[in-house]
Amino acid sequence: MPSIETLQYLFGLSKFEAQLIALCAGYELESEIRTLIAEANNNPNITYPTFGLALTCLPNAHWSALTPASPLRRFHLIEINPTLNTSITTTPLHISERILHYLKGVFYLDTKLQGIITPIPNNNDSPVKSHQHIANQIQTTWHNNNYNKEKLTIIQLCGIDQTDKLTIAQTALTTQGLTLWQLPAELIPQKPRETTQLAQLWTREATLFGAGLIITTDDIPTTNIQTQKATLRFIEQLCGPIFLATKDRHPTPPNTLTLQVNKPLKTEQRQLWQTNLTNPQTPNLPNTLSILVNQFNFNASTIKAATNHATLHNNEDLDVTTRLWKSACAVCRPKFSELAQQITPKANLNNLVLPEREKQQLRDIIIHVAQRPKVYEDWGFEDQSSRGLGISVLFSGSSGTGKTMAAEVIAQELHLDLFRIDLSAVVNKYIGETEKNLSKLFDTAEDTGAILFFDEADALFGKRTEIKDSHDRHANIEINYLLQRMENYRGLAILATNMRETLDPAFIRRLKFIINFPFPDEKSRLEIWQHIFPKKTPTENLNFTQLAKLSIAGGNIRNIALYSAFLAANENTPINMQHIKRAAQVEYIKMEKPLTGNWPHENQR
Repeated sequence: MPSIETLQYLFGLSKFEAQLIALCAGYELESEIRTLIAEANNNPNITYPTFGLALTCLPNAHWSALTPASPLRRFHLIEINPTLNTSITTTPLHISERILHYLKGVFYLDTKLQGIITPIPNNNDSPVKSHQHIANQIQTTWHNNNYNKEKLTIIQLCGIDQTDKLTIAQTALTTQGLTLWQLPAELIPQKPRETTQLAQLWTREATLFGAGLIITTDDIPTTNIQTQKATLRFIEQLCGPIFLATKDRHPTPPNTLTLQVNKPLKTEQRQLWQTNLTNPQTPNLPNTLSILVNQFNFNASTIKAATNHATLHNNEDLDVTTRLWKSACAVCRPKFSELAQQITPKANLNNLVLPEREKQQLRDIIIHVAQRPKVYEDWGFEDQSSRGLGISVLFSGSSGTGKTMAAEVIAQELHLDLFRIDLSAVVNKYIGETEKNLSKLFDTAEDTGAILFFDEADALFGKRTEIKDSHDRHANIEINYLLQRMENYRGLAILATNMRETLDPAFIRRLKFIINFPFPDEKSRLEIWQHIFPKKTPTENLNFTQLAKLSIAGGNIRNIALYSAFLAANENTPINMQHIKRAAQVEYIKMEKPLTGNWPHENQR
């Protein structure tokens, strides 16, 4: 079929409208056309096509082709720019450059849409059974609409995983021979005129390409009302297959079908792990798969990435379970990079100096995390309620009493990644940005099982205040959002503070464990001093009993030990009491306290 006839079919053009496009294309491509136009106008200066000329010379002419609602102008197939000196019938007509190239067999996305709307490559992977069922449901809905582009049901896909939503949309479109393109909602202009122009241009491109559009709102907080309104206004002006990918339900037009998209079922994840393994005959494979599925909640693409990582980093010294576990953690770390700092845990329970009661609480936390799958899933506790399944912990105590080390201990025992939340990156002055950052953190941690460590948590989890202005209202919204996420979060979140009294009481009620880290007494300080120096470190005549009399926390003791090590290394001698004394003087100056009177006398050494 000639391209002009294809264009006529795709946009429902009348014969007159198709001929008008052909006239405008001829003006651009054939110089002889200009001479004919001048002759038809009886004016050698008017060599360009106009509506007046078309209405006079072309058969089956109709005035409605001139209106802004006609396909010619609605989809920007031709361009018309009347001036003060011309009327709509005498102004020059130009074929859109995009349409001219299309008629010549050249395909490309209109330059006005480039960088805004992008194609989603088809990886040809089949979706898991539960997601295929959703795609089939979409197909059935469209079939009931008779695939009427003007009345096609809009599909809202709700869920935290954007990749799964893209896969479902792509699966539904592929069976119709259509491709999928993506538009982030934040790129939709908020001015109505610009929104309309974008909708018209995309509808034209979608018709030419045979495409559907998915509008992604995953990074748009629910408090961003302006973007939501612009998105709704944009959707209402579109034709053809439209998807709206959201985390939670958004306002939508009446002709919308909302579907919930969850991660693949545990049985499906298990099958994906097995399918992607290079050696499916791995010894004790059922146990390995159970461990992976119970700890990580991955989609198909992440499982594939993890197994590929394990293959590339095949270390014969590691068993397959450990190798896959480490790879699963590794593929998720980049998602934390902007908002959190990874802490490599090295401490264990033997390194931690705490009263036995607090140590036992740490062991209980480890038990709770390790046994979650059995209690919640196998024993059915999650069937009773989906709330409060996470483990939120408060570490309270003055600086240097071991809160960060305790977090390291838990991560070390559970073989999980530990991330310290960078509050400067999370908290944002712009409305909705803090919630968006927190959402990204919790969602990523939820899937990977990583431990979130909120150091100086009072800066983020402070008490709600009386609302006096919009800033107070926004601050309270942030705290309310945190309360909700903490309650729904299924992983381990550790809050550390030395100002417990400043935390909002609502957070305290939601905590499963509260561990107080006491200031170390002399007996505890002695134990810290006795273990503070690595075995390879040379020391000489250190009196730990006397050093324990210094009333300082474990963090200060470590600072002194490290400082003294540099002094001794510079002198090429073992660390002695004089090195420690000089280091202690520096540390006491930092604490704005005098060392005089606290340092052991010479005759006590």
